[in-house]
Amino acid sequence: MNKKLAAALSGGAVLVLTLSGCSDDSGSDNKVNDWAKKVCDQVKPQLQKIANANAAIQQQTADNSKPADVQKTDSAAFQQISQAYKALGTAVDSAGAPPVDNGATTHKEAVKELIASSAAYAELQKKVDALDIKDQAKFADGLKGIADELNKISTNGDQALKKLQSGKVGIAMAKQPGCQKPTASIPPAATPSKTPEKSVSASPSKKP
Repeated sequence: MNKKLAAALSGGAVLVLTLSGCSDDSGSDNKVNDWAKKVCDQVKPQLQKIANANAAIQQQTADNSKPADVQKTDSAAFQQISQAYKALGTAVDSAGAPPVDNGATTHKEAVKELIASSAAYAELQKKVDALDIKDQAKFADGLKGIADELNKISTNGDQALKKLQSGKVGIAMAKQPGCQKPTASIPPAATPSKTPEKSVSASPSKKP
């Protein structure tokens, strides 16, 4: 039921999650490193919240998941992600512009993007809450629509963030532990028994 939604989330772009593994020290300097540390120290708990929310949705991907359980999980996850993006925007904003060329413009656009993403996830939460859990077919169609919107958020809403993460700033942020991709801290769910006759899917049965 929730597979397409989970796939959309797992493929979504989140601030600095693409930076892990970058180890090129060329061109970095103390001022840029200081700025990156200031941002990443505040970013870490928010990235953890997003990872945990994504993992919660991933756990509700069984074909026999009940619509009410999926709705509750997804709603809470979207609320958590929305709050995390808002906090990320505040963190980047409070750090000020990075000490690089066009830093002020890039910084302003990145903050704007983060706040917009927060609002977008809050809107998705409202849409999940409004889905009809009594009609499984309608519920599945509703989830598919939400997954489509999530894909748009992921693909269209990170241009300024990518720009912020480029060059010296990106290198400096990649070295900060707080900006590394976190591992979800919620326990894995037990594999549910298959009950095909009750299954509802928002996407083809094959795994993403």
